Amino acid sequence: MNEYNHIKVEKKWQNKWEDEKTFKTDVYSDKQPFYALDMFPYPSGAGLHVGHPEGYTATDIMSRYKRMQGFEVLHPMGWDAFGLPAEQYALKTGNHPEAFTKQNIDNFRRQIKSLGFSYDWDREISTTNPKYFKWTQWIFVQLYNKGLAELKETPVNFCPGCGTVLANEEVIDGKCERASHDVEKKNLLQWNLKITHYAERLLEDLEDLDWPESIKDMQRNWIGKSSGATITFPIADSDEKFDVYTTRPDTVFGVTYTVIAPEHQLVSKITTAEHKAAVEAYIDQIKNKTDLERTELNKDKSGVFTGSYAINPLNGEKVEIWIGDYVLASYGSGCVMAVPAHDERDFEFAKKYNLPIKQVLVGDISEAAFTGNAEHINSDFINGMENEAAKQAVIEYLETNKIGQAEVKYKLRDWLFSRQRYWGEPFPIAHMEDGTIEVLDTDELPVNLPVMEKITISGTGESPLANAEEWLDYVSPRTGLKGRRETNTMPQWAGSCWYYIRYIDPRNEEALIDPVLAEKWLPVDLYIGGAEHAVLHLLYARFWHKVLYDLGIVKTKEPFQKLYNQGMILGEGNEKMSKSKGNVVNPDDIVESHGADTLRLYEMFMGPLDASIAWSEDGVEGARRFLDRIWRLYQNAEIVESNEELDKIYHQTVKKVTEDYDKLGFNTAISQMMTFVNSANKCLKLSVEQANGFVRLIAPIAPHMAEEINSVVLNNEFDLTYAQWPAFDEAKMASSSVEIVVQILGKVKAKITIPADCSKEEQLELSKQAVSDLIADKQIIKEIVVPGKLTNLVVK
Repeated sequence: MNEYNHIKVEKKWQNKWEDEKTFKTDVYSDKQPFYALDMFPYPSGAGLHVGHPEGYTATDIMSRYKRMQGFEVLHPMGWDAFGLPAEQYALKTGNHPEAFTKQNIDNFRRQIKSLGFSYDWDREISTTNPKYFKWTQWIFVQLYNKGLAELKETPVNFCPGCGTVLANEEVIDGKCERASHDVEKKNLLQWNLKITHYAERLLEDLEDLDWPESIKDMQRNWIGKSSGATITFPIADSDEKFDVYTTRPDTVFGVTYTVIAPEHQLVSKITTAEHKAAVEAYIDQIKNKTDLERTELNKDKSGVFTGSYAINPLNGEKVEIWIGDYVLASYGSGCVMAVPAHDERDFEFAKKYNLPIKQVLVGDISEAAFTGNAEHINSDFINGMENEAAKQAVIEYLETNKIGQAEVKYKLRDWLFSRQRYWGEPFPIAHMEDGTIEVLDTDELPVNLPVMEKITISGTGESPLANAEEWLDYVSPRTGLKGRRETNTMPQWAGSCWYYIRYIDPRNEEALIDPVLAEKWLPVDLYIGGAEHAVLHLLYARFWHKVLYDLGIVKTKEPFQKLYNQGMILGEGNEKMSKSKGNVVNPDDIVESHGADTLRLYEMFMGPLDASIAWSEDGVEGARRFLDRIWRLYQNAEIVESNEELDKIYHQTVKKVTEDYDKLGFNTAISQMMTFVNSANKCLKLSVEQANGFVRLIAPIAPHMAEEINSVVLNNEFDLTYAQWPAFDEAKMASSSVEIVVQILGKVKAKITIPADCSKEEQLELSKQAVSDLIADKQIIKEIVVPGKLTNLVVK
């Protein structure tokens, strides 16, 4: 008997698939389309680890399964290859990021191909390819023309060491996450995309998506819709005033102080001479804190009194104006009214600085703020009202007296879209000598990155592109005016916002996508990736898709119909895999020692696809042993015309595997196939239907072995890729008899075979007969019958 040689077999089939372009998609086919997509990887220098193939294997199983069901399957792969890591490599080594990125992509591609995934490699894309980012730039032009892109001075996290703006998530304890440089707050002219204009649609359209509810909730919370009122507070002894937005206008009579953001333009105007030194010292102290450190992560709120007072417009009371780090200029009006009796944050702040606390709702405020629903007190015309009625009454008063109005607000901020990097998509923008901004026409795209001998920080706060003097010069082909190209580049998110569209029509040089193909293939049927992209990537992609929908380029409101987040594969000690812990498992090693099919099978059998589970070398060994049992079965079993002995388990297996694949329940599908293999190895006979059917069931998970068995053992002249998926026969799944257990006091005393259609009474009588000698002198006090399963007799 031949031992299964995974190295030889896997290489054989991978070469055949590549040479024959087995998985090439005919996007204009009349077949029903199925679009399975992975969140494409950033090609880091470290290469793949065993966590990457988990999601890729799941989409590959579904792609292979759907092909066998007769679908035209689109299953592509590409590279999200711009970004900070390659930029940092270039700055440190003097090497160009393009060569570094290409080397990493080549390694990723090699690793992915070694796992036998059925990608259509003719559709491969990289966000760094000018033929790709030409259309990223084109989309930006559409955003600009729709008034959704704006250049404005924006407070940012700036890392002088990296020479770039960082997202809040990239700043830890005031330092750059990647290089540990000190980060400072800085106002820079930055491009912002007005995602806020789509906030309501981004909320509403979540309802129709087949996404995990937890992911939907994270998006809802990030968008943060709230209903309340804006109230205008005049400043005492001044012509100045400011607006505050509150979701609790009913508590306005409880305001005892107000707080404005340290960056607010009013700070310098209203700070009195007596308090100027303290205010300036406070602003200097908190200037490098990130927004996260100042808000959710900051448990200890801090502030300083400006010396000025605001006037509560509803009762005329003067209240102090403070500045506080927990109020952000970029959120709302940058000003808040403080009601310490009925807001936790305000209560803590008031206690810390010994500020007044005025109760306006019936409730206990001795130890903490009361935030529940109750009757109002000390509140003039809303006394006695509960929350909702009081809110409406106050809003009506505000609008009647023109001192405020009802308003719906969102936490969502406009998308900061500029980065001070070389390695990113250049903007299709020029700043002209007459002070205007010129947007480039399509025939001027792509704007390519200049070739630079060495990538260095500009020293001006701009990107390294500021050093590319020749490239910077621009002359308008329309007006003849001279200008200077934009030196910011787009964030890495830009290329990943629309890549799923380009896969459908990747070589189209005349348009983003053929509208016929857009209508046929979108939305994506199945999108699998990590939960770490639950908010930003998915929100940004949904925003761009809606803009393209409004432009008539796509015909669906949403990009991804079904989303699934695979779990994390942990190290053997249940810790996250990392180089520093030395617990990273390289898939190359497993492919070499046990085979790609073993890795695929093991990762699908570890547990539910969405669970985080620790890696186990024993589990890998077990997966290989199961594949060896399949190989031996087909080497040793006699293939006969029919085999009724296995009919029931075979048809049960076809049904179970089909249903489990449909719901991504791969671990339970594998369990059922193990049951079948165990039964088949006992009788060592397979009917033609069973032999051909089972190899097709296992093929999506272990395609190399399945193809080898189909070709060499079963002598089929066709490949499994487009073979017909097996069908099950309900009639053959039925049995005329079943085996049940008979228990006494919960302990098994006998196993008996009874007719499958046995009544409960008949099952009980047959069970008693089976253990008659054990219950002869006992009193039966309870009889438990589970039809077709067990009988339990409780005796004394």
